[in-house]
Amino acid sequence: MRGFLQPAVRQKSTETQTAFGALSRHRRSKLARSANTTLVKADQWCHGGSVSSEVATALEAALEALQSKKK
Repeated sequence: MRGFLQPAVRQKSTETQTAFGALSRHRRSKLARSANTTLVKADQWCHGGSVSSEVATALEAALEALQSKKK
């Protein structure tokens, strides 16, 4: 039986999560520190994992601030 090792449901990530994943590790750790969380939790959020809503909103806000600063 082929395909039994893959999960039945795939986690989808949003545009902000994929943008966060495209950043360098140093930049991701800075954003995680500014959101008062660890890099592990931030990477879990990036890959669509389960994190608290406070962490998710803080990471989204930090990423939006970074993107607005670049423009």
